[in-house]
Amino acid sequence: MDFIDQVRSLASRVAVAKDLLQTEEATKNAMVMPFIQLLGYNVFDPLEVTPELIADVGTKKGEKVDYAILKEGKPIMLFECKKSGGDLNINHASQLFRYFHVTEARFGVLTNGVVYRFFTDLEKPNKMDEKPFFEFNILDFRDQDVEELKKFAKAIFDLESILTTANHLKYTRAIQNTLSEWMMNPPEEFVRLVSAEFLAGKHFKNAVKDQFTLVTKRAFQQLVGDKINERLKGAMTPETALIPVGLVVEELALAQAADDPFVPSEIELEAFQIIRAILRPLVKPNRVFIRDAASYCAILFDDNNRKPICRLRFNNESRLVVGLFDANKEEERISISNVDELFDFGDRLKDSINAYLIPNSIKEPTEPIGSKLNLA
Repeated sequence: MDFIDQVRSLASRVAVAKDLLQTEEATKNAMVMPFIQLLGYNVFDPLEVTPELIADVGTKKGEKVDYAILKEGKPIMLFECKKSGGDLNINHASQLFRYFHVTEARFGVLTNGVVYRFFTDLEKPNKMDEKPFFEFNILDFRDQDVEELKKFAKAIFDLESILTTANHLKYTRAIQNTLSEWMMNPPEEFVRLVSAEFLAGKHFKNAVKDQFTLVTKRAFQQLVGDKINERLKGAMTPETALIPVGLVVEELALAQAADDPFVPSEIELEAFQIIRAILRPLVKPNRVFIRDAASYCAILFDDNNRKPICRLRFNNESRLVVGLFDANKEEERISISNVDELFDFGDRLKDSINAYLIPNSIKEPTEPIGSKLNLA
């Protein structure tokens, strides 16, 4: 089984167990230990994985870190665990900070069994950074995230290689967060910079500022939509590719209030295209629409609120839920670990479409056929 398949297998188990576990110890046994074993380390060998490693730190005696992964008898990675769903605020990682300082470990991991935050000492040698350079969510990950996680696997673990990319990952993440904030709320300096060519000779008064802030926001979101579209096109059928995702994003944004345009997230767009692909044998892709709602994305037939196909409840990044409809249009909410699982519900999605197609195909005429023909 490939590494990514092992990750998906663990993710499916975690999705079921996470809400049932009430203590830190239960979380460690059911979620964290399998994760460490996933990386190739024998959790039953104390020479490889030591639970509750004890080290005296200054005046504090007998403190323990939950797990230490060893190589040649020396710690290389430390794990501090919280209960499932627990807060991963850096203030809750005091023991991890202290152990990082007094051991030779170069990586500290703070986790609640779902999210794993990886720290190192990029800012000051031998002092753990306050911000993680890498974060892995077992219920919401991309292939790229799995490739980064794989670097910590026992079979290919290389300290220098990971440290080389850690700096890149940390600052890439920080810049992404900044750009994400700018996309939704462009700062005045950014608006001035990107609009300089059009503002030559104009005073940047409130009216002009508001106008170009909105234009910048829309342009930024459209650019992101176009880039997502380029990535998705390769996996789309020729007919599906005729409807660019960028145009979908633009139409949706224009349809919403000007100060709150709707732009689906990358994972929502990916799910949308999968659903179109599933339904393509029955209907043309341009008859399947995505529309924003208060707590979900609605997937509709012919853009008609009375013809729902399903609902994407992806607002919580740690829990993906798809709403499927029965014959009475009653919604059943089902948790999935990744959007690929939508293919497992292909028959139910097709049933939703057939419910709208069949009545039209078997409808009996209300007047003689000959009355509609021109017999002259």
